[in-house]
Amino acid sequence: MSLWKIAWRSIQQRGLASALTALSMALGVLLVVAVLSIHGVVSQSFKNNSSLGYNLIVGAKGGKLQLTLNTVYYLSQPVENIPYEYYLEFTGGDERKNALKHSIRENVHDDQWGSIEAVSLLGMDGLAGIGGLLASESLRNADQDELDLERSGKFGMYSALAIPLCLGDYFGQFRVVGTTPDLFNKLTFGPYDDKTYEFSQGRNFETWNKEHGYFEAVVGATVAREMDVKLGQGISPAHGDPEGEGHASQFTVVGILRPTGTPNDRAVFINMEGFYLMEDHAKPLPKDEEEEQAVTGFGGIAGGFVEPEVAHDHDHAHAPQEPLPVEQREVTAILLRTVNPMIAVGLPTTINEGPVAQCVLPIREITNLFSFIVAPIQAALLGITALVCFVSGISILVSIYNSMSDRKHEIAVMRALGASRGTVMAVILFESILLSVGGGMIGWIGAHSLMTLPVVSNAVEQRTGVPIGFTSFAPPIENNLELLGLGPIIGSVPPELLLIPALLLLAVSVGFLPAMAAYRTDVAKSLGS
Repeated sequence: MSLWKIAWRSIQQRGLASALTALSMALGVLLVVAVLSIHGVVSQSFKNNSSLGYNLIVGAKGGKLQLTLNTVYYLSQPVENIPYEYYLEFTGGDERKNALKHSIRENVHDDQWGSIEAVSLLGMDGLAGIGGLLASESLRNADQDELDLERSGKFGMYSALAIPLCLGDYFGQFRVVGTTPDLFNKLTFGPYDDKTYEFSQGRNFETWNKEHGYFEAVVGATVAREMDVKLGQGISPAHGDPEGEGHASQFTVVGILRPTGTPNDRAVFINMEGFYLMEDHAKPLPKDEEEEQAVTGFGGIAGGFVEPEVAHDHDHAHAPQEPLPVEQREVTAILLRTVNPMIAVGLPTTINEGPVAQCVLPIREITNLFSFIVAPIQAALLGITALVCFVSGISILVSIYNSMSDRKHEIAVMRALGASRGTVMAVILFESILLSVGGGMIGWIGAHSLMTLPVVSNAVEQRTGVPIGFTSFAPPIENNLELLGLGPIIGSVPPELLLIPALLLLAVSVGFLPAMAAYRTDVAKSLGS
């Protein structure tokens, strides 16, 4: 009979005690594998979100991490807002010019020079009238240059893409984000920055739509599932707080995103033009600009709110509304993708030295958060679960050692039949190994079986975008063993596979004491008792 079979028979003789000992080891290993799997899911989710489609965030001066959490993950609260005109500094000349057509100063300027041109035409005739008109046009162009209405944005030449975000409202527990259609039309995501946003239902919202005007919305997959949002449904954001008072304006849901595993699954995106037209979203004007607005009547704003109008035609379509003037707009943050990655190194310094805004590298802030906060917590959890395994190993030691007093006669008989001291010692060590490794394998299989449960795997994939199954292994953990020459070897092996040699080492360690007790058993005394 082999020594392994003798060890197995010995375990069977103490079935209940052995089962409880193996169970304690199984639970310890299950906890270790669970923590390692959580680490793997978080790491993979972090990797998936490491390429955001943009490399800089511009926002109000304040905490860099707070700006990043609020903008990337829609957590925390906005630091503050920055003027809309500062956002236009990251756009090209045509885009900036078109936006400034909706400014109070541009309309005041047009009214003033329209009056001068009219006077020139009425007060002169023939060539004199033409000369007066040309002179007034020359003055008009000079004045426009002075007002900076024609130039490109100061940082426009460095910007490949600039997307504004306006935050502050909620739909249930989820954040409402006012932005432009470019967020889904031009922005990419994924570990290799190669994925585009797709819609499980509907389409992207439009800046202005004949049917819905400025009031269209897109919801993330998680929002649609948990809030039971349907295509065509009208939603009313709550102002400033999940429990806040709902706005009178309703946005029609025209699109539902496919799950992406990004924070965008947990947000509602509305047309920024409609966001500005909601009550209390207009920035108060200084007194002089208020007077200018009253003179021109530009914007049609009354108390910062425009009630949606419906045209009385056969289509029952929304009549075009004047957007909110530029002077009354603010943005919470700007998602910026530079034309060259090298520009992202120096541009933040230039922006941060100015008085208006700050510029952060979100990947750096996320990495710091992961390295200094998340990783230590995971390491602490892993340490606790490893301690559970160690305690389970001690229970194996206690179980086998306590049984030695009852097994002295059995050991003496084995010795009398010709078994050497080494053979007896090996049987005890094999027994410890069977309990440790056997319990560990049960724990490993149990942990991976839990991953295959639909309630677990579906929930993890929906919230993180990381698919998991029975064969999903935790990724290698970074280590600092390069100095010992072990870094490239251990660092490339899934940590779960290191459990097997670790359990063998633990089994030999805890089994050594009872094995030595068996080794020293007095045969004559034990046979006589």
